[in-house]
Amino acid sequence: MKRAVAYAIAIPVAVIFLFPYAWMLSGAVRPTRDVLADPLSLWPTTWQLDVFGEIARIGGAPLWGFVVNSLLYTGLATVLGTLAAALGAYAIVRKPHLPGFRWLRAGFLLTVMYPYMLLVIPVYIVMHKIGLLGSPLGIILFLTLGPIQFFLFEQFFRAIPNAVIEAATIDGASEWQILLRVVLPMAMPVTVTVALIGFLLTWAQWFPVLVISRGPETYTLPVALLSLNTELGASFQGIMALAVLTTLPPAVLFLIAQRRVMQGMAQGAVKG
Repeated sequence: MKRAVAYAIAIPVAVIFLFPYAWMLSGAVRPTRDVLADPLSLWPTTWQLDVFGEIARIGGAPLWGFVVNSLLYTGLATVLGTLAAALGAYAIVRKPHLPGFRWLRAGFLLTVMYPYMLLVIPVYIVMHKIGLLGSPLGIILFLTLGPIQFFLFEQFFRAIPNAVIEAATIDGASEWQILLRVVLPMAMPVTVTVALIGFLLTWAQWFPVLVISRGPETYTLPVALLSLNTELGASFQGIMALAVLTTLPPAVLFLIAQRRVMQGMAQGAVKG
């Protein structure tokens, strides 16, 4: 009975949340005049796929370039962010009394509440000073920042029994050997969770990319979607079509790995 009641509540809520996405899918293949004539209809009476040819080039750059940039930036930022978060969290958990580590941890966790908008000016200045402004490397380094990933790793490392670490130390293992051969194999579930969360969060970032980029050649799909208004004017169907292409990879990934993502987020929240 409890399960039936839960499904009776969850299904209508899910339909409400899925309706905008279904409406976007419909808008990508429906002519704009049909959408304006019957906005709430989901099934297109006329299928129009020419818009995908219209968005093949945006701002003078090919669409496939934005796809490659999104996959490249997101993939590298996810790998680097997961590695940096794991190493930083392990170091702070193992040596919390080293000079500056308490402030470093507090500053790292503070960025969870710190919006990206407030980081733009200092990051822009730093990228300009080190010569990475407008470069793919600068974008990747900015997107690597992952306070949530650090938090999940830290909570998992704190839950590892000290006896496991002490046994490896008695056997003569160095700090790197403890990390690589003992801790990281145990942390494989949370590592996968952190990587998935990092990919989903990084894929959607557009403001840092727009600020650091100097031209369409370094744009990602979310930035191309933003610039589509000026490129095609008020092409409603073009915006919907590109929105489908932009949201499809993270949507598919989340559907495949949603259980692990939600468990990892809940685990980190409860332990924190």
